[in-house]
Amino acid sequence: MKTFRIRNINRIIATGLAFIVQFVLYLGILNIFNDYSNWFYGLSIAISVFAVLWIINNDSNPSYKIAWILLIMLAPVFGGVFYLEFGNNRMGKKEKKSMRKIEEATGEHLPQEPKIIDELFNKHKVAALQAKYIQDYGGYPPARNSPIEYYPIGEQYFESLKMELITAKHFILLEYFIIDQGKMWDEILDILKMKVVEGVDVRVIYDDFGCMLTLPVHYKAELESFGIKCKIFNRFTPVFSFLYNTRDHRKIAVIDNTTAFTGGINLADEYINAYVKYGHWKDVGIKVCGDAVWHFTVMFLSMWDYLAKSDTDYQAFRLDASSVKTEDATGIVQPFSDSSLDTEPVGQNVYLNLISRAEDYIYISTPYLVIDEGMINALTNAAKSGVDVRIMTPHIPDKWYVHAVTRSYYDKLVKSGVRIFEYTPGFMHSKSFVVDDIYGVIGTINMDYRSLYLHFECGVWSYKSGIELELKRDFLETQDKCMEITVETLKQVGYPKAFLRMILKVFAPLM
Repeated sequence: MKTFRIRNINRIIATGLAFIVQFVLYLGILNIFNDYSNWFYGLSIAISVFAVLWIINNDSNPSYKIAWILLIMLAPVFGGVFYLEFGNNRMGKKEKKSMRKIEEATGEHLPQEPKIIDELFNKHKVAALQAKYIQDYGGYPPARNSPIEYYPIGEQYFESLKMELITAKHFILLEYFIIDQGKMWDEILDILKMKVVEGVDVRVIYDDFGCMLTLPVHYKAELESFGIKCKIFNRFTPVFSFLYNTRDHRKIAVIDNTTAFTGGINLADEYINAYVKYGHWKDVGIKVCGDAVWHFTVMFLSMWDYLAKSDTDYQAFRLDASSVKTEDATGIVQPFSDSSLDTEPVGQNVYLNLISRAEDYIYISTPYLVIDEGMINALTNAAKSGVDVRIMTPHIPDKWYVHAVTRSYYDKLVKSGVRIFEYTPGFMHSKSFVVDDIYGVIGTINMDYRSLYLHFECGVWSYKSGIELELKRDFLETQDKCMEITVETLKQVGYPKAFLRMILKVFAPLM
């Protein structure tokens, strides 16, 4: 373990040095071509001007635009090039063509469900409109006969996941942002090895940036040596790239098309409190059974095909799930995916729809609260209208600067009637919404720019499925372990700290 850590730290150092070398080379070119430096300077400025014009005219979030324009203005010689390398997550023609094929395959294997939508319109028009949006713009239809089991802590999620993995007979699909070698992953890996020997098709996708400090560089080859098929999302290399910001932040496990897991829980020891990293780690997850599992199977396979440049026979994975008991399943369950490579912020709009349709209460758990004016206005308007709006965030941060930005939003929200609670035992990593005992969302989508605009994410929207009451109960029980942020609390913030938060807030979309 220690050896792997050292190797990965060396990889970070090597990557950083490579970027420094590129920067030094850029300065060297300026020096070598000193006689032409004016031309070179002019070209750099032209690139920055082009970048600013591109930013102004593209369809990204306004706050994201302002942050990049300000950064380019502060460093006009390098700002434009820096934006092209780190700020632009648009695909090239080849990637667009590949992604378009996957979107077409997703539409083919997840046909729309007009009958469910029509029935929902007759019962609850507001719910039907939300389900229709997710179906039309997220590509994932609503499903019935899909019981959900809720896990209010990572330890319960882990035990249930292991039990399901052990029962696998046909295939196991794992897609995670972070995989870390330790108690959690080692126990899962032992099960995966055993299943490969039994003839089970085991596939793993992990994000290279997410695992930069947790897995060896050549870990893919190690997994494949065990017979586990593996793909790495967006391998991070210290060279010029237009897609550094695009990450696969999803957490998905699918077993035999009968059960699927998602939520905020990665495969690392801090998520099950086997390793204390930032105090007690509070996270939630769910297990979905029945018809809605197929959504996650398609979700995984579409990503696999995108990475492998392959054409999977989806129907070979559509196993009969009739053995799953669904007689107790109620309501609507609608898993959905959000891609960073299109112009539709599905996760953001799902959250906004829930906030705008709330009548009694909105309870939100999120590790990061880095939001734009649209989200701020939705939350404050709901609170001003008499809706009980509560947001739970960490008290012990994982990133001090992001936590400082999170706290910079407290003043306006609290003064508008939004109640904010910080989880004092440690780090709050849950990503969940519950509204009016009617709607719920659990998934991987943080309330920050990266999750809402730059990452591949997933979630489950539910309507009267029963999980809403469990989410509410867990929120209120966890609230007892929190410190409420009040107007008096905010007055205790000193001017230096407030000024630092103001500066960080300007560049929040880039964090």
